[in-house]
This record gives sequence, structure tokens and C-alpha cells, in this order.
Amino acid sequence: MLQKLYLGSNKFSSKFPLSLWKISGLLYLSVSQNSIEGEVPSDIGELKAIVGLYLHSNHFTGVIPSRFGELQNLQYLDVLNNSFFGQIPLSFANLINLEFLNLSSNALSGTIPKSLETLSYLKSISVSFNDLEGEIPSGGVFANSTLQSFLGNKGLCGMHILEIPACAINNPGKQSKLKEVLLKIVTPVVISSILIFLFVSAWIMKRKKKGKSKDVEKVPEIKTYQLISYYEIQRATNNFDGSNLIGEGSSGSVYEGTFSSGTTVAIKVLDLENEQVCKRFDTECEVMRNVRHRNLVAVITTCSSDYIRAFVLKYMSNGSLENWLYREPCHLNLLQRVTVMLDASMAIEYLHHGNDTAIVHCDIKQVNVLLDEDMVVHVGDFGISKILAVSKCMTQTETLGTLGYIAPEYGSEGIVSASGDVYSYGIMLMEILTKRRPTDEDICNENLDLRKWIIQSFSGTMMDVVDANLFCEEEQITRKSEICIASMIELALDCTKEMPESRITMKDVVKRLSKIKNTFLEM
Repeated sequence: MLQKLYLGSNKFSSKFPLSLWKISGLLYLSVSQNSIEGEVPSDIGELKAIVGLYLHSNHFTGVIPSRFGELQNLQYLDVLNNSFFGQIPLSFANLINLEFLNLSSNALSGTIPKSLETLSYLKSISVSFNDLEGEIPSGGVFANSTLQSFLGNKGLCGMHILEIPACAINNPGKQSKLKEVLLKIVTPVVISSILIFLFVSAWIMKRKKKGKSKDVEKVPEIKTYQLISYYEIQRATNNFDGSNLIGEGSSGSVYEGTFSSGTTVAIKVLDLENEQVCKRFDTECEVMRNVRHRNLVAVITTCSSDYIRAFVLKYMSNGSLENWLYREPCHLNLLQRVTVMLDASMAIEYLHHGNDTAIVHCDIKQVNVLLDEDMVVHVGDFGISKILAVSKCMTQTETLGTLGYIAPEYGSEGIVSASGDVYSYGIMLMEILTKRRPTDEDICNENLDLRKWIIQSFSGTMMDVVDANLFCEEEQITRKSEICIASMIELALDCTKEMPESRITMKDVVKRLSKIKNTFLEM
């Protein structure tokens, strides 16, 4: 009699044979990581002896049959990463031997059955990335569950899980009395506050007339060179000596240079043989004329002649974020990574929302995030950026960004919009947490992108997903680190939704990341 059937990690497609759902003596069935379609039939109830059932990472759809509740020997049930919808069956409460339950990354709705608290053997449950709502039960397995098990369900609430909002208390009698008391206390306070507000507003308006906003105005002061020649650049870089070379790319080279005044700068020299690159010089000049922010690379001056196209930039002594992720002995702890990504988000938010016309960077990635001597972020390289007309929220381009970071609509149709930058930022956020490039061979070989890889891998422990170097100073992951990382991953997933209109804005990113950082520091 067949007792174990393992068909996982193949390329099976179409529907699963109905006869295999009726093998009454089967103990273990695994068809995970295929492309199997269709619904799970009610015949599932015939698998009376089944102990382990692994259906994850397929294309199963439909509701989860209530006859699952008849499988009283079942200990392991994993349906992660499918398309099941409807409610979690109440009959799951009959799975008296169940130890592991993973329902993550489906489209389940409704509430989490409170009856699951009664399953005394249940050690692990995950319902992340569904459309569940209502209160998270607090007893049984839920008492020791972490935020990771409930991520991606906007409607869930419950005070016993940190970072999940508390459920609203609905008690009309108490609320009525509370409103009456608050009205007596709050009314005079509100009137006083309005008067103070009017006075302060008048004072602020006077102050604003004297200067620009803090973020825009306080760019580090560097001596500005009105005119610079090819000869001066040649001398500053020791005739473009290899020892001065900082980096090379498809558009040209970057050199460290020192002028006669003693000022050290970075000099970006474009490849004149590439016609597209020469066009980028004009684009970058136009963008830099329109922006000024503490988290954008400061352009000191430019040099344009028959021999050279070059930008003279503020020197970033700590190199790029890519160096800090992938080159030893560089290392960033969790707080530093949060701070770096917050700085970067502020720069992109300014590009999108801080000017009369939105500027789309189009090439957000680790190598374009630079760090100065104080580890302050400066986003650079505007060579393929687009300035959107006031009346437009998107445009088209034939110039692609970097593979792995570009949004789906950008790569397939050339559609450029601010939400494309949000997508690239989300990929970068995933990369800084996992130390996995979006083009890593093992991810591409499994026909995954970084987003899908994280969702698929997140059903295990957090250590299976994140960069182990984050915790080199800790014997084990702390509660506050776990909450911080889980919140950042959820933010990254909200940035990288497939449909542009479903993504959040950079304003939302800045708000949420600021809250994540503050929560981490306060715990």
C-alpha cells in the first residue's frame, strides 16, 4: 500500500489527478513547488490516515474544503503561496493532532477562528499575506506567536502582538460618558490652542519669508567653481591616473580629484564615444539645476568641451551602499541600515513631491546611494531621470534602468512614473535586509524575483531570510530587531506590488520608516 508520495520541486502543471485524493492509507503527500492548478476537492476527506500534507507554492484556487476537519491524524498542513480564497474553515478546530499550519500568501478573508486556540498540539501557525480581519485570538498557539505570522493583513488587530493595532472597544454607555467628560475638558483647551496656533502661524510666516526650508537650505557648503577647464580636471586626477579611479560603469568613470585649493572632489567623466551617454549629460544637468536637498549628491560644477563631459561632485569618502553590503570588512548594523534607507527615502520623496514638477530618478539601486564621512546618504546619478510635465503623472522611455530593480511596467512598456521609483526602492530595501541581489542566480533559476523569494522564504524563521551579519552583535535575534525587520519587509512588499496604482507613495514610505526607526529606538 502506498504510504508516502513526494512529487515536489518538479514542473507539474494542470490539475491534480482526483484519484490521488482518495488513497486512504497515504501518510505523507507532497506536491509543493510545482504549477498545479484547480481546486482541492471534497474528496480530501478520504485521506483518513494522512499525517503530512504539503501543497505550498502551486496555483491551487477555490475555498479550502471543510472536509479537512475529518483528517484527525493530520499533523502538518502547508498551503503557502497558492490562491485559496474564502474563510478559514471552522472545521480546522477538529484537527486535534495538528502541530504545524501554514496558510500564508493566499487570498483568505474573514476572521481567524477563535476555536483554533483549543488545538493543544499546535506549535506553529502562519496566516501572513492574506485579507484577514478582526481580532487575533490570544490563547493557545497564539499566545506565543510573533508579528511575522500575521504580516500583510491590514484588517487584523489585537494588543498581545506588538505592532498590530489594538482592536476598537465598542461600549456605547462608557463612550457616551467619556465624551461628556472630554467635552468639558477639551473645549477650553481647544479654544486656547487655536489662539496659540494663530499666533505661532503668524510668527512662522514671517520667518519663512527670510529663508527656505531646512532640508533644502542646509546642503553642506562647498566652494563653488564657476568655471573649470579640462586642464584643471586633468591635473586634479593626476592625468586620470588609475590610482585615482573610484569606479567604472557603462556611462563612464569616476575619479577622486584634488584641486590646487586642497579640496577633494569626485569627478564623473562620461564616455564621449557613447551617444546615449552624452544625452545623459544634458539630462543630468537639467535635473541638478532643479534640485537641492541634503540627501542628494551636490554637484559643484561641470565641464563640457570637445574633449570631455564631466561633473565635479562632493566627495563621498564612505563610498556606495553596495560596498557596505558586499565588500569586507564593511558592515552595517540594523539601526544603520534603517537610517540609510530613511535618508534615501527622503531624497526620493523630495524628487517626487518637493518641486513644481515631479522628477523620476529611474535608476534607484545600491550603487547610486552614496555615503559621506558622517554616513549621511546622498542619492546620485540622474543620467536617465525624467522630469514629468505638470499635467502628467507618467511618461514613456526607451532607456531602461537596471535589471532586477526596474518595475514591471517600466521594463515591458517603457512606462515611467514615480511609482516605478517606489518599486525600485522596495527592491533595494529587501536587498539591504537580506544581502541578496535581485539577480542572484539561485533566485533567477527558480523563476522568482526578490519579492516572490522573500514571500516564499518568510514562512520559515526570520534568520532564513535576513542577512546574518545583522545579528553578529547579538547571541540571538531580539524582540525589537524582529519587529523592526518584519515591519521593513512589509513596507518593502507594499512598495513592490505588481500594479503601479496599488503601491504606496514615497511620502508614505518616509512616514512609515520614521515610525519604524523611532519604535526601534524606544524599545
